[in-house]
Amino acid sequence: MSIGTVHGSCEIILPCLDEAEALSAALSALPEGWPVLVVDNGSTDGTGDVARACGARVVVEPQRGYGAAVHSGLLAARAEAVAVLDGDGSLDAGVLPAMADDVFAGRVDLAVGRRVPDSTTVWPWHARAGNAAIAAVLRHRGVPVHDIAPVRVARRQPLLDLQIADRAFGYPLEVLLRAAAAGWRIAEHPVAYRARAGGRSKVSGSVRGSLRAARDMAGLLR
Repeated sequence: MSIGTVHGSCEIILPCLDEAEALSAALSALPEGWPVLVVDNGSTDGTGDVARACGARVVVEPQRGYGAAVHSGLLAARAEAVAVLDGDGSLDAGVLPAMADDVFAGRVDLAVGRRVPDSTTVWPWHARAGNAAIAAVLRHRGVPVHDIAPVRVARRQPLLDLQIADRAFGYPLEVLLRAAAAGWRIAEHPVAYRARAGGRSKVSGSVRGSLRAARDMAGLLR
């Protein structure tokens, strides 16, 4: 299936846990013609059924954890490159063609998103503060980012070759750390960040979720 870029093929991976309420809107907002793989991470609300009804391919990853879901998606993907973003509709998928073009044109090895919230309420202070602190540490280490890669585009096999080990919320951070250590060229793209299309956030929407993510990431920075 063609994806609208002249450079190659890219498959969108959506790791999902109980996103039935948001998924239909999220899928309809994706670039037209791009293959989509939904990784159902043990949902109990019919997320997989919603995805299939919308025409997405679905794989099930019973091991709970964001990293586990993304890794399962990488293994199951069929395209030369992959784009990873959340399945809640909060991130503007319109940024994906430009990110994929950067990768396929050879300008970068990893294109990542930098969230630009459309209101002061969409990104709670506790999540934003933790993200800013970790991004500052990354820049101090020479990784040119201001966000922890909420959207990522890269070629599939090189991503697998990085051998990311985290299977929880530290996964995006480990991608950045290992990619930088491997000498990858990394570039950020601004991506609009808005209220999720439905359902409840498992991470940034609560202090507990943010602390859990911070714990997973802190271990990688030691």
